[in-house]
Amino acid sequence: MIDRKFLEKLERLAIRWQKSLPGLVGGNFPSRQAGPGQEFLDHRQFHYGDDLRAVNWRAYLRFEKLFLKMFHIEPRVPVRLLLDTSLSMATGGGAKFDYGRRLAAALSYVGLLRHDTVAILPFSDGLGEAFLCSGGRHRFGPAAEYLEGLRCAGRTRFAGVAREFTARYAQRGLLVLISDFLDDEGFERPLELLGGFGHELMLIQLWDPEDREPYWTGPLALQDAETGRTLEIDVDGKTRSAYTQAFDAYARSLERAALSTGGRYLGVPTSQPLEEAIFAGLTGVGGLA
Repeated sequence: MIDRKFLEKLERLAIRWQKSLPGLVGGNFPSRQAGPGQEFLDHRQFHYGDDLRAVNWRAYLRFEKLFLKMFHIEPRVPVRLLLDTSLSMATGGGAKFDYGRRLAAALSYVGLLRHDTVAILPFSDGLGEAFLCSGGRHRFGPAAEYLEGLRCAGRTRFAGVAREFTARYAQRGLLVLISDFLDDEGFERPLELLGGFGHELMLIQLWDPEDREPYWTGPLALQDAETGRTLEIDVDGKTRSAYTQAFDAYARSLERAALSTGGRYLGVPTSQPLEEAIFAGLTGVGGLA
């Protein structure tokens, strides 16, 4: 899915998060939490039972009081990649699904390079079994094979997926959601649920160019890719313009849902080269550094 030359370019990157999330010590970015680490944070007064090795003895000689040195902890935050495998991702020749798999592969590789713990979770009407990968770049091969073996099936029911996710994963972490976000029941409330549980959201909305700007005109019979329902409609230029406006309004609502929980949002058309989406898009919104 990704050639070696592109993988070499990815080695300059690291996945970023913004919240102070609890995790295993040994990550790449300091959090705002105090604990063991190497970057100095602040002092506090010494309390009985504190580690004497962290006492600032120079300050004691000066003030005759015990002060404890505190440092930024560097947590290794769990990264969970939720990849939409519903039937709507297979429309348009499967360009959205292929793009989503390649994007998930790239993020997995970046995470493995930095020794992040990465879980790939497919979802449609339910949350699939996670594929866990960690321990360095040599673990990327099995992750790529797993992604290549995924297939689209089922209908999007993200409300149930969100409830299942919060029940399965109690430890807060970075949640990267790759989807076209096409669900009759909407995504906003499930996203609020995930953000309310403390997970940091990074939403990546994929669309084919015709998803946003359909080129069809005249009388049409449109069939829902997931439910099979048919809608007969007469399309003209005004209808297409109204549809595009509605699409953009929905994208803005997803962005607001992400930002309201301290997360990030990126919209990506499948016509955009993957390298541009990563090095300009995801770094631009602070998802990668």
